[in-house]
Amino acid sequence: MLYISIWLVILFLSTALFRYVSGSLSIVKPNLVSIIYYYSLLVSSFVGSLLIALGVDHYYMTAKLFRPDEYRVIGFVVVCFVMVFLPLSMLLVSKLCGFEARTEFSRYLERPVQPVTSRSNEFFYCFSALSGFSILAILYTIWKTPHVPIFALITGHEEMSLAELRIQASLHFKGNILFRNIFALSLTPLLSLMAYIFSVLTNEFRWKILFFLLFIGALFVNLYDLAKSPIFFYLIMFLLVRIYIGETKLSAFKVMVYGLVGGIVLVGMYIVIQGVNDVESFLAYNKGPIGRIIFAQIAPTFLHLNLFGEVLPFLYGRSLPSILTGLFDIDNVRSARMVMAHVFPERIEDGTGGVLNTLFVAEAYANFGYLGIIIGTLYVGIVIQLLYICFLRLPKNPIFISLLVYFSVNIPRTIVGGFTDFLFNPIWILLAVLFGGMVLFLRVKADIWVFLKGSLLKKFNIR
Repeated sequence: MLYISIWLVILFLSTALFRYVSGSLSIVKPNLVSIIYYYSLLVSSFVGSLLIALGVDHYYMTAKLFRPDEYRVIGFVVVCFVMVFLPLSMLLVSKLCGFEARTEFSRYLERPVQPVTSRSNEFFYCFSALSGFSILAILYTIWKTPHVPIFALITGHEEMSLAELRIQASLHFKGNILFRNIFALSLTPLLSLMAYIFSVLTNEFRWKILFFLLFIGALFVNLYDLAKSPIFFYLIMFLLVRIYIGETKLSAFKVMVYGLVGGIVLVGMYIVIQGVNDVESFLAYNKGPIGRIIFAQIAPTFLHLNLFGEVLPFLYGRSLPSILTGLFDIDNVRSARMVMAHVFPERIEDGTGGVLNTLFVAEAYANFGYLGIIIGTLYVGIVIQLLYICFLRLPKNPIFISLLVYFSVNIPRTIVGGFTDFLFNPIWILLAVLFGGMVLFLRVKADIWVFLKGSLLKKFNIR
């Protein structure tokens, strides 16, 4: 009863804080912060942490804990800390920036979409060239992937199971991983969102054709390895775009319908890809889709707390981005991979094990202990709120809307993926520089042209 009481108090306090710093926790008006609250924390972390603390989870990962009574409590306390101090750090940023979340978010939803530049032809050609490059990156991904899982699903897969093919596609990619991740997996969906907004804004046939091509490419890159979550997140991004440009108005009924359809599709993917056809697996709270949602993202946090400092040595920065560890000639490792190798070595051996991604504080702890949890939580909260404030205050054009939507889906995924991606994420940096630079270049170029045109007219006394 004590844990339930603490959980309820933390839930009330955390909800109030997140509502204040986000401007709205309404499910019909989703935003970057509310998605983090509902998906990354409440559903994927907080509910499961209570069941684990109560010892009623009966989950296969927590069965691997040694001294389980002690570390079930420690893990629960850590999650409660994040639930409160993450929004508190965001609140501090809001106060320092004079950010009124409710007012500014409502104003953002009501603002009309602005064009990026008046020179539409020039921009379309640049955008088309970038789109062509992303399509080439998709072809490169197919070429360098030894066995493309979605093709194996269609043509047959006698030698390896689909689960093994998924791991093979991820761990045994023959090309440049960073190039694939940036220009095929990340850029294509983002370009498709931008093309869609331009097609709605201009109603031009050329933009509709470009959007169609990019949409097909985005569907492929989100399905090619048969991972279940990417396609759902892409469709959520598409829905967010429609909400932010005023094409869709959500209601509680629509949310229920979307959730029901998504659940049916998810069950279908489990049956086809995972080969699960046991009804009990779909209904049990600690197995199948429900167990994956409630426990799979938070249970590895308890394992991290249990293993590092006890069985495994602290990493002291070894899992920081490779660009940083390379400066000190240190081999880069990810704590999620180390935990998988220690707890489920048989999966590493048979090729079906990847990483045990979990709440970001787990990786922070694996590197720097409890100090890492404290500093990491405050740091991540500051980064998130600064991004949220910046996007709501930037011009509401197709590029910045798409970037806001991209981060609104990918930051919540990173919250339950790892800590070091918040320190240095080459994909985020490149996309921000690429599109931010594009907008700045077009704006400066337009200003220079107006200045030169005015100067010429004045010099030759043309009216």
